[in-house]
Amino acid sequence: MSIDLQQFHQVFFEESYEGLDAMEQALLAVSDQEEADPELINTIFRSAHSIKGGSATLGFPEIASFTHVLETLLDEVREGKRELTPEGVELFLQSCDAMRGMIACLESNTPIDTNESKPLLDSFEAMLANAPGADQGGAPEEGIAKAEDAVAQTFFGSDGGGEPPEDGPRQWKIIFKPEPQILLTGNEPIRIFRELEGLGELSVTAKTDEIPEFQQLTLDECFISWEILLTTESDKEEIESAFDWVLDECELSIEEVSSASASVSENAEQAPASAPVPTSAEPENTAESAPAPETKPAPAPEATAKPAPAKKPAAKTSGGESAQSGATSIRVGIDKVDNLINLVGELVITQSMLSELGNNFDLEKLERLSHGLEQLKQNTRELQENVMRIRMLPISFAFNRFPRMIRDLSNKTGKKVELVLMGEHTELDKTVMEQIGDPLVHLVRNAVDHGLEMPDDRVAAGKDETGKIVLAAEHKGGNIVIEISDDGRGMDAEKILGKAREKGIVSAEQELSDQEIYELIFEPGFSTAAEVSDLSGRGVGMDVVRRNIKSLGGRIEIESEMGKGSCIRVHLPLTLAILDGQLVRVGNEVFIVPLVAIVESLQIKPDLVNRVSGNMELYRLREDNVPIIPIYREFNINADNTDLDNALLVVVEGEGSKIGLLVDDLLAQQQVVIKSLESNYRRVDGISGATILGDGSVALILDIPGLISSASQNRRRPQGVRAA
Repeated sequence: MSIDLQQFHQVFFEESYEGLDAMEQALLAVSDQEEADPELINTIFRSAHSIKGGSATLGFPEIASFTHVLETLLDEVREGKRELTPEGVELFLQSCDAMRGMIACLESNTPIDTNESKPLLDSFEAMLANAPGADQGGAPEEGIAKAEDAVAQTFFGSDGGGEPPEDGPRQWKIIFKPEPQILLTGNEPIRIFRELEGLGELSVTAKTDEIPEFQQLTLDECFISWEILLTTESDKEEIESAFDWVLDECELSIEEVSSASASVSENAEQAPASAPVPTSAEPENTAESAPAPETKPAPAPEATAKPAPAKKPAAKTSGGESAQSGATSIRVGIDKVDNLINLVGELVITQSMLSELGNNFDLEKLERLSHGLEQLKQNTRELQENVMRIRMLPISFAFNRFPRMIRDLSNKTGKKVELVLMGEHTELDKTVMEQIGDPLVHLVRNAVDHGLEMPDDRVAAGKDETGKIVLAAEHKGGNIVIEISDDGRGMDAEKILGKAREKGIVSAEQELSDQEIYELIFEPGFSTAAEVSDLSGRGVGMDVVRRNIKSLGGRIEIESEMGKGSCIRVHLPLTLAILDGQLVRVGNEVFIVPLVAIVESLQIKPDLVNRVSGNMELYRLREDNVPIIPIYREFNINADNTDLDNALLVVVEGEGSKIGLLVDDLLAQQQVVIKSLESNYRRVDGISGATILGDGSVALILDIPGLISSASQNRRRPQGVRAA
C-alpha cells in the first residue's frame, strides 16, 4: 500500500514551527534560572525529538541529522550528565533560527541552505567530542580533531560520552510484533524501518503466519510481525527511540547478536530494507524474499566532511526571524465546533419550517412566516458571530516572538531591558495577527534603540539601570488597542521638528502641535539617529509601519514626555471581514461610513460655517474647526443638495483629527461584509473597500483615515495654493 507523504508536509511544517516556539520559550526560561527546571529541559528535548522523528519519516535528512545531534546533547542534559551553560543556551537558540530557515526552504520548495546550520553542527559535535563534564579547553587543533572523530558517532546516535566502542559496529536482532490496531492510530511500520535504516545496515524479514484467511481479513488491521537485523554503532537506547511512538502497541525485543564481523548477508531469507514493506492491506506480497543485497549506511558523516555548495539563503523577516509563511490551518477548540454544529441544526429546523410554510401559503400563515424569518435572522447572526470567533486567536501568538528578540537586542546594544507582556489572551482576527507582526517588531526595536538609555545614563538620571518595555493589548469597543511603551528618554519635539525642517518635510514658517511633530517620525526617510546601525538610522521602517497599519484600517497615536518615556498606541479592527457601518446617501449613490469612526451627525447651521482660502469650508463644532468634505465633490457625482444651508453633516474622527462629511441622507445601520476593491478592480483614493447590500447593489466603504489625511494636507498648504 503506497502512501503519498506529501499530504502530511504542511502539518509537519506547522507542528514544527509550534515545537520551535515552545523550545525557544523554554530555553529563555532556563536562561533566567540558576538551576534548570527538569520539566523545561524535557520540553526542549521533546520538541527536538518530535521534529527529528517527523523529518526522518517524511524524508527530510538535513533536518533529521541536525536535530539528531541536538537530541543527543539534550538527552545528556536531561539525564544530568552535562550542564546546560549560558553558552549552550545561546547555541540552542541559534539552532532554533537555523531550523526555522530550513523549514522555510522546504515550504518554498527551495534547496536548504546549510550556511547557518553547518557552523552550529560543528559546535555541537565539538561539544559531543568531549565526555560530559570534561575540560572543554585545550588547543584548537585538539577540538577540531575531536569534532571530526565525533561526527560518525553523533550521526549514529552514540550516548555522547567517551570514545566509540573499540569493537566497532555491532549487530542487533530486533523482534517487532505490533498489535492489530496499530494502523488505526496512524503508525505505519515502514516509517520505523526508514528511521532504523538511518542508523546503519538493515535487513527485514516479514512473518506472515498469523495472517487470517481472506474471508476473515480486515484491511485496517495489521497481522504481520517482523524480525530485523541491524548493524550499527548506535546503542540499544538509540534503537529503542525509533519505536517510541509504538511502545504501548507492540511486543518488542532488542538483543545484541555479535560484533560487525558477523555479516548481515549470511542470514538467509531476509528482505532488503529498500523493498516495499508488506502491510495487512497487501497479504499477497508477504512471502519471504531472497537473501538481501548489502545496503549502504546513511551518508551523513560524508556530508560534514565536504563543503556545502552555495545555495539560496532562507528568507528573513524584517525582525530577524526566518520567514514563516502564513499557516494554512487554525486549531479550533471543540467547544467552538460544537456551537457551530448546534447552530447549523437550528438553521436546518428553521429552513424546514419555512419550506413547509411555502406550500399552499395563505394569509393565515403570515404571522408564522414573520416569526420564522425573525428566527432565521437570529440564527444567521449567531452563526456569523461563531464563525468569526473561529478566526480569532490570542495575541500571544504575535507577542511570543518578543522575549527572544529583546534578549538578543539587549546583548547587542549593551542595554539592560525588562519586557512586560499584558493582555496576551486578548483575541484578534488571524489575518490581522499575521499582518501586524512586522510593524510591532519595528516599534519594539525602535523603543529599545531610540527610547531606552544605556545603564550608566539611566543611573545618572536617577532611574533603575534596567529599562522597561511594556507590550499590552486590550479590547476597546470594536477595536483592539496595542500599546508599546517604555520608560526611556522620551521624544525631543524640538529635535524632531528641526530635523524635519532640515530635510524639507516641514517649512520654516509652519507651526505644529506636539502631536503633529511626533507623527513626523512616520514620514519617509525621516530619522534622528546620529549614526546608522543595523538596528536603525536609515529612515526606513516607520513609514512602512504606518502604511501597513493603515492598510488594516487602523491608526497610530503617540504620547511622549521628555525624560519619562514614550507610548505608541496602535488601534486595529478586530476583524477585516465584517464592518459595522452607517449607510449614507449622496445623490443616487450609497456609501458606508464605519460606525466606530462616527462622532455625531447634525444639521448644518449656516452661521457656523467659515470659508477660508484654498476652497476649504470649516464648521465650528464647539471648540473645534472641522473641515467639511463634500462627498459629491470628492467623487465627482451629482448630489441633491450642493448648498451648505441646512445640509446634513456626519462628523468622523481618526488619527486624532475630525472632518465633516456632507451627505444628502442618513439611511440604516448594518453589518456589511467587506470586499477588496483593489483586488477586484483597482485602488481608489478615499475608498477602502466595497460591499453588496441586501438588494444586490454595490456600496463603497469610505476610507476615513485617507479622507482626513487629504483634508489635513489641504489645510497645511499656504494660503492661495490649491491642490493640483
